Amino acid sequence: MSPVALMLGLKTLWVLAFSSLSNTLAVNNSGRWWGIINVASSTNLLTDSKNVQLVLDPSLQLLSRKQRKLIRQNPGILHSISSGLQSAIKECKWQFRNRRWNCPTTPGPNIFGKIVNRGCRETAFIFAITSAGVTHSVARSCSEGSIESCTCDYRRRGPGGPDWHWGGCSDNVDFGRVFGREFVDSNEKGRDLRFLMNLHNNEAGRLTVFTEMRQECKCHGMSGSCTVKTCWMRLPTFRTVGDFLKDRFDGASRVIYGNKGSNRASRVELHHLEPENPAHKPPSPHDLVYFEKSPNFCTYSGKTGTAGTAGRSCNSSSPALDGCELLCCGRGYRTRTQRVTERCNCTFHWCCHVSCLNCTNMQVLHECL
Repeated sequence: MSPVALMLGLKTLWVLAFSSLSNTLAVNNSGRWWGIINVASSTNLLTDSKNVQLVLDPSLQLLSRKQRKLIRQNPGILHSISSGLQSAIKECKWQFRNRRWNCPTTPGPNIFGKIVNRGCRETAFIFAITSAGVTHSVARSCSEGSIESCTCDYRRRGPGGPDWHWGGCSDNVDFGRVFGREFVDSNEKGRDLRFLMNLHNNEAGRLTVFTEMRQECKCHGMSGSCTVKTCWMRLPTFRTVGDFLKDRFDGASRVIYGNKGSNRASRVELHHLEPENPAHKPPSPHDLVYFEKSPNFCTYSGKTGTAGTAGRSCNSSSPALDGCELLCCGRGYRTRTQRVTERCNCTFHWCCHVSCLNCTNMQVLHECL
Protein backbone atom coordinates (compact mmCIF):
# COMPACT_ATOMS: atom_id res chain seq x y z
CA MET A 1 0.00 0.00 0.00
CA SER A 2 1.35 3.42 -0.96
CA PRO A 3 1.98 6.05 1.75
CA VAL A 4 -0.65 8.31 0.17
CA ALA A 5 -3.32 5.62 0.28
CA LEU A 6 -2.36 4.78 3.86
CA MET A 7 -2.65 8.42 4.92
CA LEU A 8 -6.06 8.75 3.24
CA GLY A 9 -7.25 5.58 4.95
CA LEU A 10 -6.11 6.79 8.37
CA LYS A 11 -7.72 10.17 7.78
CA THR A 12 -11.02 8.51 6.87
CA LEU A 13 -10.94 6.35 10.01
CA TRP A 14 -10.18 9.42 12.14
CA VAL A 15 -13.08 11.35 10.65
CA LEU A 16 -15.48 8.44 11.23
CA ALA A 17 -14.29 7.99 14.80
CA PHE A 18 -14.58 11.70 15.54
CA SER A 19 -18.05 11.82 14.02
CA SER A 20 -19.16 8.86 16.11
CA LEU A 21 -17.76 10.46 19.27
CA SER A 22 -19.44 13.76 18.47
CA ASN A 23 -22.80 12.07 17.98
CA THR A 24 -22.39 10.20 21.27
CA LEU A 25 -21.60 13.40 23.13
CA ALA A 26 -24.56 15.10 21.52
CA VAL A 27 -26.83 12.32 22.70
CA ASN A 28 -25.48 12.50 26.23
CA ASN A 29 -25.89 16.28 26.36
CA SER A 30 -29.44 16.25 25.02
CA GLY A 31 -31.85 16.85 27.86
CA ARG A 32 -29.19 17.26 30.55
CA TRP A 33 -31.10 20.28 31.83
CA TRP A 34 -33.88 17.93 32.98
CA GLY A 35 -31.69 17.22 36.01
CA ILE A 36 -32.61 20.58 37.56
CA ILE A 37 -36.08 19.29 38.43
CA ASN A 38 -35.05 18.96 42.07
CA VAL A 39 -34.05 22.62 42.42
CA ALA A 40 -35.73 23.72 45.62
CA SER A 41 -35.68 27.50 45.28
CA SER A 42 -36.02 30.20 42.69
CA THR A 43 -32.47 31.46 43.16
CA ASN A 44 -29.63 30.16 41.04
CA LEU A 45 -26.89 30.82 43.57
CA LEU A 46 -26.28 29.66 47.12
CA THR A 47 -25.71 32.54 49.55
CA ASP A 48 -24.43 32.86 53.07
CA SER A 49 -26.02 34.82 55.94
CA LYS A 50 -24.64 38.08 54.54
CA ASN A 51 -26.19 37.38 51.14
CA VAL A 52 -22.76 36.88 49.56
CA GLN A 53 -22.82 34.64 46.51
CA LEU A 54 -20.84 31.50 47.21
CA VAL A 55 -21.22 28.75 44.61
CA LEU A 56 -23.60 27.51 41.96
CA ASP A 57 -26.21 25.03 43.14
CA PRO A 58 -24.79 21.55 42.27
CA SER A 59 -27.79 20.71 40.10
CA LEU A 60 -26.99 23.70 37.88
CA GLN A 61 -23.71 22.10 36.85
CA LEU A 62 -25.85 20.06 34.47
CA LEU A 63 -26.61 23.24 32.55
CA SER A 64 -24.54 24.68 29.76
CA ARG A 65 -22.82 28.04 30.12
CA LYS A 66 -25.51 29.69 27.99
CA GLN A 67 -28.30 28.20 30.09
CA ARG A 68 -26.74 29.43 33.34
CA LYS A 69 -26.34 32.88 31.77
CA LEU A 70 -30.03 32.93 30.80
CA ILE A 71 -30.98 32.09 34.38
CA ARG A 72 -28.81 34.88 35.78
CA GLN A 73 -30.29 37.35 33.30
CA ASN A 74 -33.86 36.43 34.29
CA PRO A 75 -34.11 36.35 38.11
CA GLY A 76 -36.91 34.10 39.31
CA ILE A 77 -37.04 32.00 36.16
CA LEU A 78 -35.26 28.92 37.54
CA HIS A 79 -38.22 28.00 39.72
CA SER A 80 -40.51 28.42 36.70
CA ILE A 81 -38.35 26.07 34.59
CA SER A 82 -38.35 23.44 37.33
CA SER A 83 -42.11 23.78 37.76
CA GLY A 84 -42.66 23.40 34.01
CA LEU A 85 -40.53 20.26 33.96
CA GLN A 86 -42.50 18.78 36.86
CA SER A 87 -45.75 19.47 35.00
CA ALA A 88 -44.32 17.82 31.88
CA ILE A 89 -43.32 14.66 33.74
CA LYS A 90 -46.71 14.46 35.48
CA GLU A 91 -48.50 14.87 32.14
CA CYS A 92 -46.28 12.32 30.42
CA LYS A 93 -47.10 9.74 33.09
CA TRP A 94 -50.82 10.50 32.77
CA GLN A 95 -50.92 10.22 28.99
CA PHE A 96 -49.08 6.86 28.99
CA ARG A 97 -50.48 5.38 32.19
CA ASN A 98 -52.14 2.53 30.26
CA ARG A 99 -49.34 1.86 27.77
CA ARG A 100 -46.50 -0.65 27.90
CA TRP A 101 -44.18 2.34 28.11
CA ASN A 102 -45.66 4.41 30.93
CA CYS A 103 -43.09 7.22 31.00
CA PRO A 104 -40.98 5.81 33.86
CA THR A 105 -38.60 8.18 35.61
CA THR A 106 -35.70 7.73 37.99
CA PRO A 107 -34.05 10.00 40.56
CA GLY A 108 -30.83 11.67 39.50
CA PRO A 109 -29.77 13.59 36.41
CA ASN A 110 -30.85 10.95 33.86
CA ILE A 111 -34.54 11.29 34.67
CA PHE A 112 -36.01 9.44 31.68
CA GLY A 113 -33.29 6.81 31.46
CA LYS A 114 -31.72 5.35 28.33
CA ILE A 115 -34.79 5.74 26.13
CA VAL A 116 -33.71 9.30 25.28
CA ASN A 117 -30.64 7.88 23.53
CA ARG A 118 -32.92 6.33 20.93
CA GLY A 119 -34.70 8.05 18.07
CA CYS A 120 -38.13 6.54 18.72
CA ARG A 121 -41.64 7.96 19.22
CA GLU A 122 -41.33 7.95 23.01
CA THR A 123 -38.21 10.11 22.83
CA ALA A 124 -40.05 12.50 20.51
CA PHE A 125 -42.85 12.91 23.04
CA ILE A 126 -40.43 13.46 25.93
CA PHE A 127 -38.66 16.28 24.13
CA ALA A 128 -41.91 17.87 22.98
CA ILE A 129 -43.69 17.76 26.35
CA THR A 130 -40.70 19.04 28.35
CA SER A 131 -40.16 21.89 25.89
CA ALA A 132 -43.86 22.73 26.09
CA GLY A 133 -43.67 22.61 29.89
CA VAL A 134 -40.97 25.29 30.00
CA THR A 135 -42.82 27.58 27.57
CA HIS A 136 -46.12 27.15 29.40
CA SER A 137 -44.69 27.69 32.89
CA VAL A 138 -42.55 30.70 31.94
CA ALA A 139 -45.45 32.36 30.09
CA ARG A 140 -47.70 31.92 33.13
CA SER A 141 -45.01 33.13 35.55
CA CYS A 142 -44.59 36.32 33.52
CA SER A 143 -48.25 37.23 33.95
CA GLU A 144 -48.07 36.34 37.66
CA GLY A 145 -45.10 38.68 38.19
CA SER A 146 -42.75 35.90 39.32
CA ILE A 147 -39.99 36.76 36.81
CA GLU A 148 -38.31 40.17 36.94
CA SER A 149 -37.53 40.38 33.22
CA CYS A 150 -41.08 39.95 31.88
CA THR A 151 -44.66 40.97 32.58
CA CYS A 152 -48.11 40.40 31.12
CA ASP A 153 -48.41 40.72 27.37
CA TYR A 154 -49.84 44.25 27.04
CA ARG A 155 -49.43 44.54 23.28
CA ARG A 156 -53.10 43.91 22.63
CA ARG A 157 -54.84 47.18 23.48
CA GLY A 158 -57.84 49.11 22.24
CA PRO A 159 -60.97 47.98 20.39
CA GLY A 160 -61.08 44.36 19.30
CA GLY A 161 -64.65 44.21 17.98
CA PRO A 162 -67.97 46.05 17.96
CA ASP A 163 -68.83 45.06 21.55
CA TRP A 164 -65.49 44.24 23.14
CA HIS A 165 -61.98 45.59 23.63
CA TRP A 166 -58.58 44.28 24.61
CA GLY A 167 -57.51 44.67 28.23
CA GLY A 168 -56.56 42.69 31.28
CA CYS A 169 -53.38 40.63 31.62
CA SER A 170 -52.64 38.29 28.73
CA ASP A 171 -50.25 35.40 29.38
CA ASN A 172 -46.89 36.24 27.79
CA VAL A 173 -46.57 33.21 25.51
CA ASP A 174 -44.20 35.02 23.15
CA PHE A 175 -41.63 35.53 25.92
CA GLY A 176 -42.11 31.92 27.03
CA ARG A 177 -41.62 30.64 23.51
CA VAL A 178 -38.50 32.71 22.81
CA PHE A 179 -36.92 31.89 26.17
CA GLY A 180 -37.81 28.21 25.77
CA ARG A 181 -36.11 28.09 22.38
CA GLU A 182 -32.91 29.72 23.68
CA PHE A 183 -32.79 27.65 26.86
CA VAL A 184 -33.93 24.19 25.74
CA ASP A 185 -32.40 24.12 22.25
CA SER A 186 -28.98 25.30 23.42
CA ASN A 187 -28.16 21.76 24.57
CA GLU A 188 -28.50 20.35 21.07
CA LYS A 189 -25.19 20.10 19.20
CA GLY A 190 -24.34 18.68 15.80
CA ARG A 191 -26.01 18.42 12.41
CA ASP A 192 -27.06 14.77 12.36
CA LEU A 193 -30.51 13.23 12.22
CA ARG A 194 -30.90 13.11 15.99
CA PHE A 195 -30.07 16.82 16.26
CA LEU A 196 -32.72 17.72 13.68
CA MET A 197 -35.27 15.40 15.31
CA ASN A 198 -34.79 16.90 18.78
CA LEU A 199 -35.00 20.48 17.52
CA HIS A 200 -38.14 19.70 15.53
CA ASN A 201 -39.89 18.06 18.50
CA ASN A 202 -38.82 20.84 20.88
CA GLU A 203 -40.41 23.39 18.55
CA ALA A 204 -43.54 21.25 18.13
CA GLY A 205 -44.05 21.38 21.89
CA ARG A 206 -43.66 25.15 22.04
CA LEU A 207 -45.88 25.65 18.99
CA THR A 208 -48.64 23.59 20.61
CA VAL A 209 -48.73 25.94 23.60
CA PHE A 210 -48.75 28.95 21.27
CA THR A 211 -51.51 27.77 18.94
CA GLU A 212 -53.79 26.55 21.75
CA MET A 213 -53.99 30.00 23.36
CA ARG A 214 -57.61 31.03 23.89
CA GLN A 215 -59.42 34.32 24.33
CA GLU A 216 -61.14 34.96 27.65
CA CYS A 217 -63.55 37.81 28.33
CA LYS A 218 -65.26 39.53 31.24
CA CYS A 219 -68.58 41.35 30.91
CA HIS A 220 -69.23 44.93 32.06
CA GLY A 221 -72.60 46.63 32.29
CA MET A 222 -75.53 47.58 34.49
CA SER A 223 -77.21 44.78 36.47
CA GLY A 224 -74.91 42.11 35.09
CA SER A 225 -75.58 42.92 31.44
CA CYS A 226 -72.86 42.35 28.90
CA THR A 227 -72.91 45.59 26.94
CA VAL A 228 -69.12 45.73 26.86
CA LYS A 229 -66.56 42.96 27.23
CA THR A 230 -62.87 43.14 28.16
CA CYS A 231 -60.84 40.30 26.66
CA TRP A 232 -57.35 38.89 27.00
CA MET A 233 -55.39 35.83 25.85
CA ARG A 234 -55.06 32.89 28.22
CA LEU A 235 -52.82 29.82 28.11
CA PRO A 236 -54.46 26.44 27.54
CA THR A 237 -54.50 23.99 30.43
CA PHE A 238 -51.45 21.75 30.33
CA ARG A 239 -53.78 18.76 29.99
CA THR A 240 -54.94 20.28 26.69
CA VAL A 241 -51.30 20.51 25.58
CA GLY A 242 -50.67 16.92 26.65
CA ASP A 243 -53.76 15.63 24.83
CA PHE A 244 -52.69 17.40 21.62
CA LEU A 245 -49.13 16.06 21.77
CA LYS A 246 -50.40 12.54 22.57
CA ASP A 247 -52.47 12.67 19.37
CA ARG A 248 -49.34 13.76 17.50
CA PHE A 249 -47.44 10.87 19.11
CA ASP A 250 -49.98 8.38 17.73
CA GLY A 251 -49.58 9.88 14.25
CA ALA A 252 -45.84 10.64 14.42
CA SER A 253 -43.86 10.77 11.16
CA ARG A 254 -40.87 8.51 10.57
CA VAL A 255 -38.18 10.59 8.89
CA ILE A 256 -34.77 10.37 7.30
CA TYR A 257 -31.96 12.87 6.88
CA GLY A 258 -32.42 15.06 3.81
CA ASN A 259 -29.90 17.23 1.98
CA LYS A 260 -30.89 19.77 -0.66
CA GLY A 261 -27.42 20.18 -2.08
CA SER A 262 -24.70 22.81 -1.77
CA ASN A 263 -26.47 25.88 -3.12
CA ARG A 264 -25.17 28.81 -1.04
CA ALA A 265 -28.48 30.65 -1.34
CA SER A 266 -30.28 27.94 0.59
CA ARG A 267 -27.57 27.05 3.09
CA VAL A 268 -29.96 27.43 6.03
CA GLU A 269 -32.24 24.78 4.54
CA LEU A 270 -29.52 22.38 3.41
CA HIS A 271 -30.17 19.90 6.21
CA HIS A 272 -33.78 18.94 6.76
CA LEU A 273 -36.10 16.06 7.57
CA GLU A 274 -37.85 14.04 4.89
CA PRO A 275 -40.50 11.31 5.32
CA GLU A 276 -39.00 7.84 5.12
CA ASN A 277 -41.82 6.87 2.78
CA PRO A 278 -41.66 9.16 -0.29
CA ALA A 279 -45.42 8.79 -0.71
CA HIS A 280 -46.03 10.52 2.63
CA LYS A 281 -46.18 14.29 2.95
CA PRO A 282 -43.36 16.07 4.83
CA PRO A 283 -43.99 16.53 8.57
CA SER A 284 -45.57 19.82 9.56
CA PRO A 285 -44.13 21.98 12.38
CA HIS A 286 -46.86 20.57 14.67
CA ASP A 287 -46.00 16.93 13.99
CA LEU A 288 -43.73 14.77 16.13
CA VAL A 289 -40.97 12.98 14.24
CA TYR A 290 -38.81 9.92 14.89
CA PHE A 291 -36.38 7.75 12.91
CA GLU A 292 -36.07 4.52 14.89
CA LYS A 293 -38.52 1.77 15.76
CA SER A 294 -39.53 1.60 19.43
CA PRO A 295 -38.59 -1.36 21.64
CA ASN A 296 -41.55 -3.60 22.51
CA PHE A 297 -41.24 -2.61 26.21
CA CYS A 298 -42.53 -6.07 27.20
CA THR A 299 -39.51 -7.33 29.12
CA TYR A 300 -36.67 -5.83 31.10
CA SER A 301 -33.64 -4.78 29.07
CA GLY A 302 -30.60 -3.10 30.56
CA LYS A 303 -29.38 -2.18 27.08
CA THR A 304 -32.45 -0.16 26.12
CA GLY A 305 -33.36 0.80 29.68
CA THR A 306 -36.86 -0.71 29.52
CA ALA A 307 -38.39 -2.03 32.75
CA GLY A 308 -40.90 -4.40 31.17
CA THR A 309 -44.55 -4.80 32.15
CA ALA A 310 -44.24 -7.54 34.79
CA GLY A 311 -46.18 -6.52 37.90
CA ARG A 312 -48.19 -3.82 36.09
CA SER A 313 -51.92 -3.58 36.83
CA CYS A 314 -54.14 -4.39 33.87
CA ASN A 315 -57.85 -4.48 32.96
CA SER A 316 -59.00 -8.02 32.32
CA SER A 317 -62.18 -6.92 30.51
CA SER A 318 -60.59 -4.37 28.18
CA PRO A 319 -59.57 -5.15 24.58
CA ALA A 320 -57.62 -1.87 24.44
CA LEU A 321 -53.98 -1.17 25.26
CA ASP A 322 -54.68 -1.27 29.00
CA GLY A 323 -56.14 -4.77 28.70
CA CYS A 324 -54.29 -7.71 30.20
CA GLU A 325 -53.79 -9.40 26.83
CA LEU A 326 -51.93 -6.50 25.26
CA LEU A 327 -50.30 -4.93 28.31
CA CYS A 328 -48.96 -8.26 29.54
CA CYS A 329 -47.65 -9.13 26.05
CA GLY A 330 -49.42 -12.50 26.06
CA ARG A 331 -47.61 -13.75 29.19
CA GLY A 332 -50.82 -13.94 31.22
CA TYR A 333 -51.71 -12.33 34.52
CA ARG A 334 -52.49 -13.18 38.12
CA THR A 335 -55.55 -12.08 40.07
CA ARG A 336 -55.64 -11.14 43.72
CA THR A 337 -58.05 -9.40 46.07
CA GLN A 338 -57.29 -6.75 48.64
CA ARG A 339 -59.30 -5.01 51.33
CA VAL A 340 -59.65 -1.26 50.74
CA THR A 341 -61.00 1.19 53.32
CA GLU A 342 -62.29 4.52 52.06
CA ARG A 343 -64.23 7.47 53.44
CA CYS A 344 -67.88 7.39 52.38
CA ASN A 345 -71.34 8.84 53.10
CA CYS A 346 -69.84 12.22 53.97
CA THR A 347 -72.11 14.90 55.44
CA PHE A 348 -71.48 18.62 55.83
CA HIS A 349 -72.48 20.07 59.22
CA TRP A 350 -73.10 23.77 59.74
CA CYS A 351 -70.71 25.21 60.68
CA CYS A 352 -68.12 24.00 59.72
CA HIS A 353 -67.00 20.43 59.49
CA VAL A 354 -67.57 17.28 57.47
CA SER A 355 -68.20 13.86 58.99
CA CYS A 356 -67.71 10.62 57.06
CA LEU A 357 -68.04 6.92 57.60
CA ASN A 358 -65.34 4.38 56.80
CA CYS A 359 -66.44 1.86 54.18
CA THR A 360 -64.48 -1.33 53.53
CA ASN A 361 -64.67 -3.07 50.17
CA MET A 362 -62.91 -5.98 48.53
CA GLN A 363 -61.09 -4.95 45.37
CA VAL A 364 -60.04 -7.35 42.60
CA LEU A 365 -56.65 -6.58 41.04
CA HIS A 366 -55.01 -8.10 37.96
CA GLU A 367 -51.23 -7.95 37.51
CA CYS A 368 -49.07 -8.98 34.56
CA LEU A 369 -46.82 -12.01 35.00
